[in-house]
Amino acid sequence: MDKNMYCNGEWIGADLDRIKVTNPATGEVIGSVPNGGKSETKQAIAAANEAFKGWSKKTANERASYLKKLYELVVNHSDELAELITKEMGKPKQEAAGEVGYGASFIEWYAEEGKRVYGETIPASHDNKRLHVWKQPVGVVAAITPWNFPAAMITRKVAPALAAGCTVVLKPAEDTPLTALRIAELVEEAGFPKGVFNIVTGAPDVIGTELMENPIVKKVTFTGSTEVGKLLMRQAADNVKKLSLELGGHAPFIILDDADVDKAVQGVVASKFRNAGQTCVCANRIYIQPKIYDAFIEKFNQEVDKLIVGDGSNDNVHIGPLINQSAYEKVDRHVQDALKQGAKLVTGGSGFEQEGAYFYKPTILKDVRDSMLIMNEETFGPVAPIQLIQSDEEAVQLANQTPYGLAAYVYSEGLSRGMKVVEALDYGIVGWNDGLPSVAQAPFGGMKESGLEREGGHHGIEPFLETKYVSIGL
Repeated sequence: MDKNMYCNGEWIGADLDRIKVTNPATGEVIGSVPNGGKSETKQAIAAANEAFKGWSKKTANERASYLKKLYELVVNHSDELAELITKEMGKPKQEAAGEVGYGASFIEWYAEEGKRVYGETIPASHDNKRLHVWKQPVGVVAAITPWNFPAAMITRKVAPALAAGCTVVLKPAEDTPLTALRIAELVEEAGFPKGVFNIVTGAPDVIGTELMENPIVKKVTFTGSTEVGKLLMRQAADNVKKLSLELGGHAPFIILDDADVDKAVQGVVASKFRNAGQTCVCANRIYIQPKIYDAFIEKFNQEVDKLIVGDGSNDNVHIGPLINQSAYEKVDRHVQDALKQGAKLVTGGSGFEQEGAYFYKPTILKDVRDSMLIMNEETFGPVAPIQLIQSDEEAVQLANQTPYGLAAYVYSEGLSRGMKVVEALDYGIVGWNDGLPSVAQAPFGGMKESGLEREGGHHGIEPFLETKYVSIGL
């Protein structure tokens, strides 16, 4: 499954060195892509810049028609895309199918949302003036996407950018470029004008540097680590480039003693073990009050013991591989540190290597303390650490004592009590009795060091628009 880069409506890079793409569940090489660099990135930027002249002048309805065609193609090829995600990322195929549907929902949403970009008429200061606010596309956009959602993180960025009238240069993660290039084939089939959507594959440092330094690129949207996000902020300063950053998280999952325990168990399982815990919004720290502490752990353990680890292409698998050896070692380091400091193992606690692939058993740790490594760093693996808390105030205090503020979860059946806790949490997303809150029509993004701007909803198109004030003298 060898693919080339997509630039200005052409497939380029066949003569370049290749980057191998492997299946993290088997270690098998499943394809390759070109190892592009500065020259190819500049070519893609120039193509996007030329295409912007025409694409930005199209009406919202015209752009919507292209996006609707793309949506239909993605839906019609959903099984194929899900299979590809499983092969190059390892996600169980049922989850992969869910990601394709989730990703398609952003294309559908922004096909319509682009028609709702409104300006303003402001009351004039004098009778011979007319004051207006216009919204115009920002220009060429660079999108840098992660490996853990190879389809949805593309559509969540690209769909609003295209709907706003921007053109795009996409740099997908080097671990999972095949899904991105298959989407590019569907973009081509949908008939988008040449240069509106371009993909560059290769080393992230070289490509990223050109995207950040090139003054033609007016906007960068990135999902990834906080460390890399800070680097991009520093690089953007030289030409005051606009940024949208969706960065790391360390999500607290608070279960108050008036919670529905069964509902909370299902919420934690859905949040914590989706994608083997390799999501930025998954439950990382679970806080439970004494009254339901033991009952929750018992029921939670029963559900976790049902989860099967293995190759995501198999029908009965719930948890696939970790993306690589480094990820595996981090997960195990967190578990061993907690056990060494007195945490008790309820289930799991180990992993295994199989044919160059790395798997970790779904793990529950109880009697964890906030001084442990796992309660202070994002684990990105299938480990659920549980800490006993005495009060609602302690739960909020522990939840907020982190530089991150992406997602948090609260389980409580009390309206007044739950509302007070939710309002006190310094997080951009809160799931109240909901372990899977993300949808296309709602804003997604974080506070503090978890990022800037929002994706999703009507909020998600705003970062791709410039606000122009026009004062007209009559």
